[in-house]
Amino acid sequence: MYDAIVVGARCAGASTAMLLARAGHCVLLLDRAHFPSDTMSTHYVHQPAVARLGRWGLLDRLRASGCPPLEVARWTLNGVSFVGCAPAVDGIRAAYGPRRYVLDTLLVEAATEAGAELREGCTVTGLVEQDGRVVGVRAHGDRHGEFTERARIVIGADGVDSVVARTVGAKTYEEQPTLSCLYYTYWSGVPADYEIYVGGGRAVGVVPTNNDQVMVGLQWPRSEFDTVRRDVERCYLDTLYATAPPLADRIRAGRRESRFVGTGRLPNFFREATGPGWALVGDAGYHKDPVGAYGISDALAHAELLAGRVDQALRGERQLDDALGEYAEERDRDSMTRYQFNLEAAKFDPLPELLDILRAVRGDQTQIDRFLGMIAGVLTPQEFFTDDLIDRAVGGAGAPAMVGA
Repeated sequence: MYDAIVVGARCAGASTAMLLARAGHCVLLLDRAHFPSDTMSTHYVHQPAVARLGRWGLLDRLRASGCPPLEVARWTLNGVSFVGCAPAVDGIRAAYGPRRYVLDTLLVEAATEAGAELREGCTVTGLVEQDGRVVGVRAHGDRHGEFTERARIVIGADGVDSVVARTVGAKTYEEQPTLSCLYYTYWSGVPADYEIYVGGGRAVGVVPTNNDQVMVGLQWPRSEFDTVRRDVERCYLDTLYATAPPLADRIRAGRRESRFVGTGRLPNFFREATGPGWALVGDAGYHKDPVGAYGISDALAHAELLAGRVDQALRGERQLDDALGEYAEERDRDSMTRYQFNLEAAKFDPLPELLDILRAVRGDQTQIDRFLGMIAGVLTPQEFFTDDLIDRAVGGAGAPAMVGA
């Protein structure tokens, strides 16, 4: 019998398994994929998550992969442009944008080095329940055949279509409809920093990544998905020239290195995070539009939070259900303001009050960097939108409603 079975071995699952194994627990980690393995992603890892990788002893491995540090952010929101970088966290100021076959494999290897057992190519088909509690999984694998394994807790880190969440009937809340659609590809020969352009109801994100390539992703309102997917390349290039002309010129001089990847399914929801013998982490329990690039960062943060609470219970320091309940509360408390902020950003129409503040701080590098720090999660919205800053921008009219201040 295992202490924990983790279903899904990408950012959230591999991190959770690694931390539990490092704490001395017996962990089984399952995934349908074989690693290295790629997956859809916008790649960007904000500074607090980079610092977390540093504390876990994994940042040097990420750097060794050739993924470039991103210490300059260039933003244009409805014609308001600024350049800066979020404040340092634990002495680390760079963000990174690794390919997922790099980052996920790095985390999986760290989990197995810590003692977690990895079974790749395995599909979970159901859960084992006893006396109203989840006590294990049923699965089959290309190397393991049909099998059943039992554990004190089963953790679903298996994405937005989580089998664990569906089987236990985890309810959704704070649910909002899909607001956007997304397509991206990779380019070589394109000099770039981390760049964001929002205008005309569109958004463009630029993330330098491994292999001297740059991921350039475009988002449109969800209502335009059918039009975009009929001719992705034309819509992609037309939108680039309309939204970010200088970037489009750089792209034109570069070379596209892969096919377009995209989706019109970008749901926004929270799911119940825990129940008797089970927990959800990562996209399985909390999913949002990719406009803020929070997926990886939230996955790592919530994996650390969950692993800490589960460790306490497995050591007998507290009841498992109490520890899981605390994780659920802390996850939502950590995420809710950012979730609402992200929903507003996914409309691709920055509020006038926000633009007034950004105009007011142009030329004030400290405030620009603090704004980028708020986006990264270094500062809370309440810490950035001070009364003095609001008075400076809008004459004391009050904080923008979008930040929940």
